[in-house]
Amino acid sequence: MVSYQKKSVIFAQGDTTDGIFFIQSGKVKLSVVSESGKEATLAILSERDFFGESGLAGAVLRMSSATAITDCILLHVEKKAMMLTMSLEPKLSAMFMKYLLKRNMRYQDDLVDQLFNSSEKRLARVLLLMAHFGKEGVSEMSVPRLSQETLAEMVGTTRSRVSFFMNRFRKLGFINYDLGDNLHIHSSLLNVVLQDEETLAAERLTVHSKSGLELPARHGGPADNERARRPPLSSVRRRRRKSAR
Repeated sequence: MVSYQKKSVIFAQGDTTDGIFFIQSGKVKLSVVSESGKEATLAILSERDFFGESGLAGAVLRMSSATAITDCILLHVEKKAMMLTMSLEPKLSAMFMKYLLKRNMRYQDDLVDQLFNSSEKRLARVLLLMAHFGKEGVSEMSVPRLSQETLAEMVGTTRSRVSFFMNRFRKLGFINYDLGDNLHIHSSLLNVVLQDEETLAAERLTVHSKSGLELPARHGGPADNERARRPPLSSVRRRRRKSAR
């Protein structure tokens, strides 16, 4: 068992792999840095999550960095001990495999989210996942307050757009970040994820007219609502075949 204070580096990208970690308490951020120095946040992990398991698959070096974003208590298991225990304990092996499959599904959902949803929906989804939305009887959860730069890295957008949407969520009562170091997320934020793009666009216009704020421009591609209205690739191919005939 090892403990880390808030903002401590658990391991850094490029370090030698020395086993896996299991979170007993606290939250951990996984991030990567490109050769050009651009940083991206991969995930925010919490209690009962594993991380650093790439060494079990033969990786020699850490492919990402892990940082404690709260005070943490972690269980560190060396590679040899983990491999031996899984061979002796089928229940542990099955549980670990189930966890990895669920996380793989999560990464696939993240990719679909990046490809097809607006940055506003992606931000709402990130906040709901951080709060572990879905627990029965829970309408509001508190999570450590992250910087808008970190949220922008997770969503794949700019800090200015994250700031705009966070202020909008606060005005609509979906979140409250005026209390201490925690961000309070209400289950009603799910409405943003479920709404279609036209409804969201109409609500944005209402917020703009009341507040006088303008949505920051999105750089590097078409607007989110324009992307959402594009026809599916299959329909484009059918049109091309018909024109060829």
